[in-house]
Amino acid sequence: MTPALIRVAAIALAALLPLGPAAAQTRSATSPPPELVRRIDQLGAGFNGRVGIAVQSVEQGWRTGWKESELYPQQSVSKFFVALTAMDAIDRGRLTLTGPVTLTRGDLTLFNQPIAQRVLKAGTYTTTVETLLVDAITKSDNTANDKLMRVAGGPAAVRRFIADRKLGDIRFYEGERALQSRIAGITWRQDLSIGNAFYVAREALPMSVRRSLFERYIDDPYDGASPTAIVATLARLKRGDLLSPASTARLLTIMGDTRTGKNRLRGGLKPGWSLAHKTGTGQILGGVQAGYNDIGVLTAPDGRSYAVAVLIKRTSTPLPVRMALMNEVVRSVIAGHEAEGSGLALR
Repeated sequence: MTPALIRVAAIALAALLPLGPAAAQTRSATSPPPELVRRIDQLGAGFNGRVGIAVQSVEQGWRTGWKESELYPQQSVSKFFVALTAMDAIDRGRLTLTGPVTLTRGDLTLFNQPIAQRVLKAGTYTTTVETLLVDAITKSDNTANDKLMRVAGGPAAVRRFIADRKLGDIRFYEGERALQSRIAGITWRQDLSIGNAFYVAREALPMSVRRSLFERYIDDPYDGASPTAIVATLARLKRGDLLSPASTARLLTIMGDTRTGKNRLRGGLKPGWSLAHKTGTGQILGGVQAGYNDIGVLTAPDGRSYAVAVLIKRTSTPLPVRMALMNEVVRSVIAGHEAEGSGLALR
């Protein structure tokens, strides 16, 4: 059996372990279930890569995690904070969901940008704030996200929202094309948004330069965030502490329709459970990926919710192994919830 398969088997086995004799005892609502703590520690320690995991009960407030206070590259997870900023601007009357927005070729970015086809077809494309929001979250469209960011006030507005709401250890850079260019060591030019121009420019750089910048980003990510701060923000959103009731409901509904990462956190769901989430996927160099993430609000059939974040800073493990880790984090949360619901309160 290969090392990768051994790790998959170990992760799968963790979800099957019994809750233990202590499960029948009671615990404080502000303390995380010890069995869940053990499982998260087991999953984090058993993963071949630099991973951070955090879980927080939305209603009870307890939190647990694995290396959850370190900074990890967000990549497209940062679109969640752009969305919060835009919805806050709507709540304050500065924007409306139906407000028209026109994109031109000067708005195009790089990597994943499905909306670019519409812009290139006619040279301009007019849509709405809500469509940009939906595309940025559900499709992880970089151009839709950067345009939404600028409409909402730019990077400064996002950073101000994070600071004003005291969201914690969360960095926000200058948007997708600025972030990805800096990671690669390229000065952004608008012609890099077309075809494979960005890839050609990146490949032309000396490998020593690329590797140095890549490692610099992993060690101190410009868009870094701690899993603890992320789950605390998700919990506050779910409780209605950050946005109006209408904006809270709309954003969570959009996140529930996310199409990316179907076998990350979502792969661990059981029937009756739901997930409102946002994925993030970083650049790869030499088989190493800087950022492979999923964050979201996990809701049980009885309405109770948990904020979950799994952020992988650096790894070269196969995708199925990373997905299995995320699946098992969700399954562990569900197992703990169901044990409590059956009267087996974890302690």
